[in-house]
Amino acid sequence: MATFMLYCLDKPGAGALRLEHRPAHLDWVRQFEDRIAMAGPLFADDGETFAGSVIVIEGESLAAVRAWSTGDPYARAGLFERVDIRPFKWILGQAGGLG
Repeated sequence: MATFMLYCLDKPGAGALRLEHRPAHLDWVRQFEDRIAMAGPLFADDGETFAGSVIVIEGESLAAVRAWSTGDPYARAGLFERVDIRPFKWILGQAGGLG
């Protein structure tokens, strides 16, 4: 399996939409904890306003991870303005080390 990073940016002004779908998103993503190396929200410059999400996950292929990502309740609700999915190689650090 390869590792991929999903970099998802919210649409401007979509805070209410994110909060509405957050419980379903968390339930969905927890189903894949065995494949997820790291996941969490991105914030705006103020450090408090949600601005997106990052997930580092193992997958069979880029196509498989792209298909998987469409099941995210955030994606289905139209929260994201942009989603970049790239092959990723973890070199330094430990998951959860700074949280």
